Amino acid sequence: MNAWHGMILAAAAVYVALRLARRKASTVYARYLLLAVASGLVLSPFVWLVCSAFKDKDVLMQFTFLPPVRDWSPDTVNLQNFRDLFSGQQTAQGTVYFWEYIVNSLFLAGAGTIIPLFFCSLGGYALAKFRFRAKKLLMAFMLATMMMPGMLFLAPVYRMIYQLGWMDTYWALLVPGAVNVFGMFLFRQAITAVPDSLIEAARMDGAGEFGIYLHVVMPLVRPMSAAFCLIAFLGAWNAFVGPQVFLQTQSKLTLPVVLNQSLGLYVQHYGTYMAGTLLAIIPPAVLFFALQKEFVAGLTSGAVKG
Repeated sequence: MNAWHGMILAAAAVYVALRLARRKASTVYARYLLLAVASGLVLSPFVWLVCSAFKDKDVLMQFTFLPPVRDWSPDTVNLQNFRDLFSGQQTAQGTVYFWEYIVNSLFLAGAGTIIPLFFCSLGGYALAKFRFRAKKLLMAFMLATMMMPGMLFLAPVYRMIYQLGWMDTYWALLVPGAVNVFGMFLFRQAITAVPDSLIEAARMDGAGEFGIYLHVVMPLVRPMSAAFCLIAFLGAWNAFVGPQVFLQTQSKLTLPVVLNQSLGLYVQHYGTYMAGTLLAIIPPAVLFFALQKEFVAGLTSGAVKG
């Protein structure tokens, strides 16, 4: 019998004892026990990732998590994977360091969040508060485009980028993603809940439409803005196809592409891959914990009829 069997038997014994003594206490215990098991199942992949990042490559596949404490030594648990990760990579353009890929990803994710936030919120404001001809037809067309997979447009977008001379530049990634239908409809649903009387009062006070959008509407839909920022940041941070297709210089690549290069047909640096993956999940995790309250509120703020 191993440690897992002992833990299961101990938990079952405690439940039986509480069941015989106090039925209500046993119900509460069973509830917390199920929550603890579910939490363990959810967190186990992250624990495995952390352990794999710090294990030496010679014992990476030998233990599921970390080696037994008695076997800990510089030969089994060390920082060699991180040293290899930041040691630099020799390319045709010279030595490229891992921190350059981090800067590239941060720039593209930041710009890929701020730019769509501005244009999608403007489009959502127009769809929610302006009346114009063929508005319903336009919205129906926009919804229809969401049913088409993005890969369907890869070939025409690639040709346009090539003809514009944007190959191997960040313009090829930022311009096509500057606005999207999903974001505009998110903001439309949130801005629909903004009272028209506030907008009319601002117009009577002499505010322009852009001023109303910036100083009246956007502060009222802050939860939706936070939710959209988190969704857009995750999409831009994890983007793989765009950087893989449009970027050619090694020093301009992003983390997903570079980490994928660690696992190939002839080269398989699993330890380095795990260390890089561990570092790559830190910025999205920090952003999520910073915006989690607004994220939950933003998901419910669009649940209005309109």
